[in-house]
Amino acid sequence: MMVNRREFLQKAGLGALQLGLISYMAEGAFAETLKVSQLPRSTPELQGVKSSGILDFVNAIEVDKLNLHSLMVLRNGKVLAEGWWAPYASNLKHTLYSLSKSFTSSAIGFAVNEGKLTVDDKVISFFPESVPDMVSENLAKMRVRDLLTMRTGHEKDSTPALRESGDANWIRSFLAYPVAKEPGTFFVYNSGATYMLSAIIQKLTGQTLINYLKLRLFVPLGIEGADWEVDPHGINTGGWGLRVKTEDIAKFGQLYLQKGMWNGKRILPEKWIDEATSAHVPSKGTDSDWEQGYGYQFWRCRHDAYRGDGAFGQYCIVLPKLNMVIAMTSETGDMGAVMNHVWKHILPAVQKDVVTNKGSQAQLKQKLATLALPIPPANSSPLIAKINNGTYNFDSNELKIKSILLHFNNDNCVFKMTDDQGEHSISCGSGQWKKGKTDLSVLPLKLAPTSVPGETVTPVVAAGTWLDDDTYVMTWRFTETAHYQTVTCQFQDDNVKLSFRRSLAIINNTEDARPAIVGKRSF
Repeated sequence: MMVNRREFLQKAGLGALQLGLISYMAEGAFAETLKVSQLPRSTPELQGVKSSGILDFVNAIEVDKLNLHSLMVLRNGKVLAEGWWAPYASNLKHTLYSLSKSFTSSAIGFAVNEGKLTVDDKVISFFPESVPDMVSENLAKMRVRDLLTMRTGHEKDSTPALRESGDANWIRSFLAYPVAKEPGTFFVYNSGATYMLSAIIQKLTGQTLINYLKLRLFVPLGIEGADWEVDPHGINTGGWGLRVKTEDIAKFGQLYLQKGMWNGKRILPEKWIDEATSAHVPSKGTDSDWEQGYGYQFWRCRHDAYRGDGAFGQYCIVLPKLNMVIAMTSETGDMGAVMNHVWKHILPAVQKDVVTNKGSQAQLKQKLATLALPIPPANSSPLIAKINNGTYNFDSNELKIKSILLHFNNDNCVFKMTDDQGEHSISCGSGQWKKGKTDLSVLPLKLAPTSVPGETVTPVVAAGTWLDDDTYVMTWRFTETAHYQTVTCQFQDDNVKLSFRRSLAIINNTEDARPAIVGKRSF
């Protein structure tokens, strides 16, 4: 049985706990010896791909408003097309959500190869101090293999139980979660299972998952600046929370396409690559790319491909028969539609005898160089003169906001907000994105879907516009996440109504859980 992916995203992906990320830097001569900064570049036609097919894909994505943030297409180990929808950019990391799982699976592959464990080891054997007083027969049977294939025997994803139990020991919460079915017999998408793989790595090696992967995976591939969320005890979340750049996703896919080889060196055993990307959970034989079978934290796809993917459209698609890798990041509400466009437009573009069409190449190059998400228009209002620099105070409220002030100056508006944590500000452009950094995403208000304990500020771009003479709306994009935020200030007489809406609520056409609050101007 397979649990519907949309149901999983609703129950687990939207509320993934954002606790903490560990950053790292490559160390010493070893890093300098193995580091590869960039993949080689080429053109589509030189690699047997028609530029017009990739252009059709990009145009179809935009027509359907699927909100891609980045695209990188590789064939024969070379990047033949790449683009970022501004304000997203090649130098920015991006939240991977469940695409993180495929990296966690790789860590288990390293550990198996090093003799630290086998996939048939029992899960409770690693954590005798955290098992419940009564160990059920099914829990006792659960193996590492069952964690990898999401066949733990749980009837539901265990992640909410970890987050909401009130117990900072997530391992104990996982082991206490009822195992209703015999492990190995029932598939349910389960990020808690992947978390346990991370916990096993840390227990066996004394290193966090990200540090364990550092010299084994990240340094050889030239992946720099990666970070990963942690649980309350500093264990990387495993099933979500990794941030890397789009090209890093492409490198990871290329490593798997090359059966674990990188620059002539063996990184991962070929046997592990084959085992991890084979279908251990059988296909249902439908046209859905989520029912083609499941491996070790990899999905099988149509067209004999496989992928790692994450909520809202983070993809690492590997097509062995075509010697291709496709990496994408996005905030889409229809992940299947993105996959369908890959099959409809990019696959047919791969042909035996491709004649270079300079016109199509030029069109694609121009398109990829000018990709951009919509920017709010540069509207103005006569009300600016009245409200400029005015302080609006709020009575006690659950958002703990005390006051706001808007300072308009030329093509810029600085929004200042004071709450119980102090004063915070974001600068908004008019008809353009204003780049900056903010601490608003890490405060209890949770204006951004992700927060990073220990990270005091996060990159943001912002723009504001007047919907009418009385309503000013700001869009804040937290560019190292998949998401954005709208903030609306509706003025009437000496009052302002302040409301927030997350992009997830916009995509799903739902209301934001946070209440609107009304403030009064002080004179």
